Amino acid sequence: MRKTAVVTGASSGIGEATARRLAAEGFDVVAGARRRDRLDKLAAETPSIRPVTLDVTSQESVDALAASLERCDVLVNNAGGAYGLEPVAEGRLDDWRHMYDVNVLGSLRVTQALLPRLVESGDGVLVMLTSTAAFDAYEGGGGYVAAKHAQRTMAETLRLELVGQPVRIVEIAPGMVKTEGFAVTRFRGDEAAAARVYAGVPDPLSSDDVADAIAWAVTRPAHVNIDRMVIRPRAQAAQHKVHRVGG
Repeated sequence: MRKTAVVTGASSGIGEATARRLAAEGFDVVAGARRRDRLDKLAAETPSIRPVTLDVTSQESVDALAASLERCDVLVNNAGGAYGLEPVAEGRLDDWRHMYDVNVLGSLRVTQALLPRLVESGDGVLVMLTSTAAFDAYEGGGGYVAAKHAQRTMAETLRLELVGQPVRIVEIAPGMVKTEGFAVTRFRGDEAAAARVYAGVPDPLSSDDVADAIAWAVTRPAHVNIDRMVIRPRAQAAQHKVHRVGG
């Protein structure tokens, strides 16, 4: 029987790339996100992908997803995002609340809803998509850093609590990834400001690079757990140390 993988935040970026890659690996993929039009296009291009309208900030939406599944072998908690770059002293409470709700509570809701199915599968894999921001603070990143630290801690705690159960807990922590919407969202639609994040950086990571790491981790033998994978472009030595060329 074919295995089923659930990917949240699958309408663009890393989530979309991961849905495509897991489908190519032979999974039946349930792709969840709010933008149903984009999911429908994705599913039309890849028959083994099933689109599901999903808002991870809504318990009702998450419960509906869980009720629609016959099985779940892999869960990729990818839905998330960053909002704003103000210093802590000027941070917008709504931004911080939204980042926590999507990144942390969203992952919690989906994990709680699908964990029984992962256990029932006999070889479940739960992937938490965090960030290098889960390890290092930086100016203007307070709210996002806090949320990603919380996600990292959730993954570590789950691994302790589920030891002995047939579920692997994998954390994938990307560094600089150039996706279609991450920086634009963070800069509130300012595409010029978003472009400056990647200016002069030779070959930042792509969504496909991260999807490749996720696919590799979830397809290891059942006894092999990839606790954590930190993946950065060669040009990024650390959160604050990036090589740029030109201009």
